[in-house]
Amino acid sequence: MKINFDKPYSTPGQIVQILKSRGMLMKYEHKVENYLLNIGYHRLSAYIYPFYKIPKSDLALKDGTTFEQVLTLYRFDKKLRILLFNEIEKIEVAIRSVLANIGCQELNDKHWITKPEYFANADKFNKTLAIIEKELLSSKEDYIENFKHNYIETYPPAWMITEVLSFGNLNYIYSNISGNQLMKHIAGYFGLKPQVFTSWLTVLANLRNMCCHHARVWNRDFVLNPAEPKKPKTAWIDTTNVDKKRIYYRLCMIRYFLCSISPNNNFNEKLSTLLAKFPSVDIAAMGFNQDWKNEELWKQNPN
Repeated sequence: MKINFDKPYSTPGQIVQILKSRGMLMKYEHKVENYLLNIGYHRLSAYIYPFYKIPKSDLALKDGTTFEQVLTLYRFDKKLRILLFNEIEKIEVAIRSVLANIGCQELNDKHWITKPEYFANADKFNKTLAIIEKELLSSKEDYIENFKHNYIETYPPAWMITEVLSFGNLNYIYSNISGNQLMKHIAGYFGLKPQVFTSWLTVLANLRNMCCHHARVWNRDFVLNPAEPKKPKTAWIDTTNVDKKRIYYRLCMIRYFLCSISPNNNFNEKLSTLLAKFPSVDIAAMGFNQDWKNEELWKQNPN
């Protein structure tokens, strides 16, 4: 049974007093008020939560908890999201290109993405085509405008269409391909089987969207459970004691993808540098184990 939301609004100044009553230490109250006004208590509360004593429902902060500690977590999570977004972008760009290129080569048809005979489910294809038409109609990209004005075909070739679609749309197209051989070749380029490739695309698209919308990721218990590669073609991790719903597993997925796209990538160094800048962050809450750096995947140029 639903009830009225009767919790009153509290000003930043009032929240400062509430936090102090819960045991939070702060040097300059007016600065904390300013942070609460510009960031918002609701957003910051997710970074305060780890500092509450058990049971958390008592809302009593651990002894010595400072507002600066909360800000440190917030800043770390922000920098982590920026790192993730930049690395996922590289994967997304590669998937766009590989999907278009391998599809055109295998099928010998540059317009394959807009033809129903190459897809398994007609309803999914029609939904995809509607999305493609919508994106083409709204796109202001020069190459799309040029195509519309100079060519008689209804749809541009695959390599143009993939550029105007979202990460999620690319996965929707891939998962509906009727040719098993084509699906294997596309997934195989990234060292994965089709089922795992589809799962990982879904998970990374979800993570990318979280980064875009500034959602907390560092200690989140993600809903989506990624598929496990049974016989990975390149270095992978020992997943015996790894929580697949934590960010560490997703970091491993990104590293695995990047090693297929760019074997000399330095994502491992970027991640290690970020963690070193925030030594107070509990990486166990992120799903890391103590020996993660000794995994072959995280070594330079893993085989």
